[in-house]
Amino acid sequence: MPSTVTCTVEGGLAQVRLERPDKLNALTLDTLEALVATARSLRGDRTLRGVVLAGSGDSFCAGLDFAAVLSEPPRVARAFLPRPWRGTNLFQEACWAWRRLPVPVVAAVHGHCYGGGLQIALAADLRMTTPDARWSVLEARWGLVPDMSGIQALAQQVRMDVAKRLTMTGEVVSGARAVELGLASEVHDEPVAAATALLEQVATRSPDSVAATKRLFERTWSAGARRTFARERVEQAVLLARANTRAAREAALRGATPTFGPRAR
Repeated sequence: MPSTVTCTVEGGLAQVRLERPDKLNALTLDTLEALVATARSLRGDRTLRGVVLAGSGDSFCAGLDFAAVLSEPPRVARAFLPRPWRGTNLFQEACWAWRRLPVPVVAAVHGHCYGGGLQIALAADLRMTTPDARWSVLEARWGLVPDMSGIQALAQQVRMDVAKRLTMTGEVVSGARAVELGLASEVHDEPVAAATALLEQVATRSPDSVAATKRLFERTWSAGARRTFARERVEQAVLLARANTRAAREAALRGATPTFGPRAR
């Protein structure tokens, strides 16, 4: 059986693709498991500098393939149970695993970005979209709510009234409108190229400071000032002792291009 998710790494950048183009990359349980496994594998690569997450064919992802998923009730029941050490079940971890990576993840969206596909995109750090892509919190059409980390991600990205409207109606919005609402980050005719270019720019910075930046925002976004200030101090104190920080500082003083080692553990 061909893989429903592929991953290639070149020059420190991973290109991850959903690979069910004939089904608009609709999600099966195999696809969810492959997404989790891919993210975990990448997490252990200390030379990794970024991830582009995209879909093959005509769409990013049209959401859950209900016919395929519901044909395996026992497996669905197991997938629905959360893992205590992670706090997520399989459906949620297929999205949130990308937040756990210590490198930036950029979703490149074209075509359909529906339901579970939208929740995967929201779990990325940034989202590049074509202007005519179609975005929808589609669960409302099935009498459901987004439960693949979507509520958490929506709360971080858009106003509450916008999140409620999108979730209650399941309305479809264009990529251009998704940027206006805060669902997507930028509009590009070639989102994969734009995502790759951005990550190449980020790769000129210390991998340790980039990882610290992602940790800080992930852990303090809704925290109070005192907790945030404490986390800032801790991260900065650790960075000051890192070899990559010294390389960045010395290169900046010389006006040179820094050479970085692997990301610290």
